[in-house]
Amino acid sequence: MTDNAYVTASSFVWMITGAVIFIAAPVIMALIWKIKKKEPFTTILIGAAAFMVFALILEKPIQNAILFPTSMGIPEHAISRFFAENPVLLCLAVGLFPGLFEETGRLIAFKTVLKKRVNKETSISYGIGHGGFEVILILGITYIQYIIYAVMINSGTFGAVTEQVAAQAPEQLGSIKAVVDLLTGFSLADLGIAAFERIFAVLFHIGASILVFYACRDRKRFWLYPAAIVIHTGMDFIGALSIFNVINMPAWLLEVVVAVFGLLTFFSAYLLLYKKSKDGHTDKGDS
Repeated sequence: MTDNAYVTASSFVWMITGAVIFIAAPVIMALIWKIKKKEPFTTILIGAAAFMVFALILEKPIQNAILFPTSMGIPEHAISRFFAENPVLLCLAVGLFPGLFEETGRLIAFKTVLKKRVNKETSISYGIGHGGFEVILILGITYIQYIIYAVMINSGTFGAVTEQVAAQAPEQLGSIKAVVDLLTGFSLADLGIAAFERIFAVLFHIGASILVFYACRDRKRFWLYPAAIVIHTGMDFIGALSIFNVINMPAWLLEVVVAVFGLLTFFSAYLLLYKKSKDGHTDKGDS
């Protein structure tokens, strides 16, 4: 599978560029926002920490244990078999987990450690931390892994990885081949698509953070919290339909879907809630 594979110098350049951009850009964005608005940097860090706790530590293991138990070395059970036999419901569940856990993470953060920070800028600070950390984790760290794999491919040591996977988890060989194909043909277009998708994903997270912030600060607007869950679930549900081949959606169309959700969520929250708040604080009725 990797005997004749070779990663070109230009592919290395684009992967290294991507790793630098996707790690540096969120940090720079956070620093600019902090300096411009004189916001506590801890709010941004709390957004990042909440994402790590609710999305990585809690959501993923629970989701995998319920929907994909074999990925954790757990035998299949009645619930996982039910969802495996109903792919649309499986995609809905895959979308619901991040919607429920991440939006609840925002809610708990705003209700507890950020309870006393009532200025509206807190909502965007949290969103920058949440969305920015996701960029670093999903793309920045992943691109570093790509670079390591690319070096292994060119040095001829990646074959050992393939042999180990073939012996222990042969069903994963398709994923290994996909990674090799990606790295050996990695281009500026691949980098551009990843950057395009993450820009709108970050806008979505900022918009969702604004929604949940106002849900916490105004009892009459608490409905914004379940609304954020529904919107988040809907976006990830459509993505899951494509990932699990329930619908045949080209990659560019999936990026358009993310862009639409990101733009609508951000601008709706920003213009209808954030922008209308006076004196840098939430409206009357805050709790």
